[in-house]
Amino acid sequence: MPFINVKTNVSVTPDAMTSIKSELGKAVTAIPGKSEAWLMVGIEPEYALWFKGSSEPAAMVEVSIFGGADHSAYQKLTALICDILQKEISVPASRTYVKYAETENWGWNGSNF
Repeated sequence: MPFINVKTNVSVTPDAMTSIKSELGKAVTAIPGKSEAWLMVGIEPEYALWFKGSSEPAAMVEVSIFGGADHSAYQKLTALICDILQKEISVPASRTYVKYAETENWGWNGSNF
């Protein structure tokens, strides 16, 4: 049950959104047991976002997952996310933060897992 939310201060075309969504669907498999089948993606373009005092292209990516994963899986996913954003919307890895949140309680379809 992963959720990946991308906030960026750049404009994102509908085609780029679709591509980012698809690429994140592949990338999330870096976390064992996670797949696009349960992935929810949000993309917030033109978000008021400054990094190091600058409004140059930047992104804040929040990854929420049910359960947890080891450090190496998160490391791999961070690299993939940064590559996707660089390729699709020209946001450099050096201006991208990725935050992970693990939860034991995750609701869906009127109940919790």
